This record gives sequence, C-alpha cells and structure tokens, in this order.
Amino acid sequence: MLFWRRFKIVPMSLRVALVIVVLLCGWGFLFAQKPWREYPAIEYSDFFIPPDSRVPHEWTRARLKYPDVFGGEDFGPSAYWTMDYPRSDRHLLPGIARLTRIDARSVEQIVELDGSDDIYNWPFLYAVEVGHWRLPEIQAKRLRDYIDRGGFLMVDDFHGNTEWSVFMDSLSKVFPDRGVEDLADSNEIFHTLYDLEHRVQIPGANAWQSGVTYEQPEDGGRDPHWRAVYNNKNRVVVAICHDMDLGDAWEHADDAWYSEAFTGLAYRIAINYIVYDMSH
Repeated sequence: MLFWRRFKIVPMSLRVALVIVVLLCGWGFLFAQKPWREYPAIEYSDFFIPPDSRVPHEWTRARLKYPDVFGGEDFGPSAYWTMDYPRSDRHLLPGIARLTRIDARSVEQIVELDGSDDIYNWPFLYAVEVGHWRLPEIQAKRLRDYIDRGGFLMVDDFHGNTEWSVFMDSLSKVFPDRGVEDLADSNEIFHTLYDLEHRVQIPGANAWQSGVTYEQPEDGGRDPHWRAVYNNKNRVVVAICHDMDLGDAWEHADDAWYSEAFTGLAYRIAINYIVYDMSH
C-alpha cells in the first residue's frame, strides 16, 4: 500500500511511462530470444558455421520445427522439417544480405510452436516439406496467433495431391475461416523488388538430375502452383510454393550441375517475399 500511495502522487506522464516500461520488461521476459543452436538433420551434419553466426543482426529468417505424420520432430528418419537444412539456409541468407539492404543474419533460427519458444521475435517463418507436417490443435492456434500479430509464413517443397491434402489438414486448423487462393502474376508480391510475372517450375535436385522439373506426376505434381492465404486487409500472410522446390535451388547454388537459372529465380522469389513482408 505504501508503494501505491507514492505511485499515485507521481505525475500522470511519468506513471504512463513506468507502466510501459513494466509491460515491455514483461514482454521481454515472456518472449526473450533463445540463443542460436544447431540441430542434427536428415541430410547434413557438421556443416560450416559462418564466423559471424553469433553477431546480432537486424533480421533473421526462422525455420519451423514441426511434428510430422510419422511422429518425427527431433532428428530421425522422418524429421522432414530439416530437409535441405542447414545448407540451403546458409546459402540463401548471405545472398539476401548481398542483393538487398537487409542486415540479414548469416544463420537461421529454429523455432517451435510448442509454447517453449520465442516465435514472436521472428517475423518471417519458413517451413519445408509441409506435405508431411501434422500440427496439433494447440500449435495450429499458436501459428494463427503469430500470423495475426504480423508474422509471415512461407512454405515450400511438397508435391502432388496427396501431400497437398496432408498440408491442408493442418492449415485448415490454422485458418478455419479462410481459404487458399492462387496468386495472380500481377500480385504485388511478384513485383516488390524483381518483376517475376514470368516464372517456371523450380525442380528438386533429384528431379533435375533425372531430366525433369517435376515430382509425383501421377499424383498431379507436374505443374507448379503459387498460392496464398490472405488476411482481412487483403495482404498475403502465407505464401505457398506447391509442386516446386526452392530449398534445393538454394541448397545447390554452388553446384555446377544445378541450373543457375533455377537458383537465380529461387533467390529472387525469396527476396520478393521477404521484402513484401517487411514493407507491410
């Protein structure tokens, strides 16, 4: 009571300032950034860590660690969230820093939706192989809350009708009130930095080495689809790259056998999406 009596005689402007400080401190406690760490992955182990990995930067791309249909989440044969990780991340991020004025961190941030993480610190979230994800109801609600607060989700590298159905099973939990729409070539997201009305299917490494650009043709995977979920302000909040594999294009950016044309397009798409998110 003594504190409260003293507080009441403080000028109103100072009281407001004190309340704001307390709220900000509380937010910082609840959503303090987790330190960066590396995870075991399906394809890579002991991958090169940039020397500036611990240096603070203004922008960081997060990768979603999710449970999948086979029960995998941590390292194992079904940890699909680790596909292309960390090689694709660490090829893409220096490119973003070089080709834009974004002060991008050279390493990714792995985040989870299980309530133990700091997802709200990372405005751009990337999820791969979402044709295998299975979000519990509580994680779907957290993802919706993240997006409603201004977060952006980009999903990539899933193919055919079966994987689309699995993807939608979880996405419909996130957005029971919204549908998925095709992105028109004229959409702003394709013109934020680069004009990308002329796009082609970006193939995965195995497909390209087999002489094709598609996967699962018997299940409807021949043609690429750029799709999105919009919020109530008609802003793209989920960018969906279906029947293509941008992750492989970033991953194999330094491999001579993988086409530079695909890699260049994959970088430009990622940069456009990131700039679109940051400018809205």
